Amino acid sequence: MDLLSRITHDPEVMGGRPCIRGLRVTVGTVVGLLASGHGVDDILQAYPYLEKEDIQAALSYAAWRAEEVEVPLSAP
Repeated sequence: MDLLSRITHDPEVMGGRPCIRGLRVTVGTVVGLLASGHGVDDILQAYPYLEKEDIQAALSYAAWRAEEVEVPLSAP
């Protein structure tokens, strides 16, 4: 399974923010927990319905988005 396929976007779930497998856990929540020093095991204990691959998917998605380039539109 492609890791990024675990990331979903649904306007009815968490305002359309990227979530893990349609659950009410956002990519930002997972990445934020990792950034603040929580380990993978800590996150899996706090969110027992997540899988290790979900955390890897969140990191992969965040890295992909960080490399995305936004090009400003110029007025004609």
